[in-house]
Amino acid sequence: MENAILLNNLSPAELEEIIKKAVKTQLEEFKKNNGNPDELLTRSEACSYLKINMTTLWNWSKKGKIISYGIGNRVYYKKYELLESLVRLN
Repeated sequence: MENAILLNNLSPAELEEIIKKAVKTQLEEFKKNNGNPDELLTRSEACSYLKINMTTLWNWSKKGKIISYGIGNRVYYKKYELLESLVRLN
């Protein structure tokens, strides 16, 4: 009975509070491990993230499948938008 959880003398409000704390802790850990979704990625970082080569990234950008941003001669991609551009396959 090492892993047993006893709920004796625990009100529903107390149980709810315990669950909220546990979910909040897990959510914070998840956010910390996954980084900022609005993070800007360079071309090489975007290729590594999507596991594609530069030619594919350029083609997808040219066709409008993914959105690219630039400043000067640098090109960036938003991590969140890369994930959003993925489509579900049947």
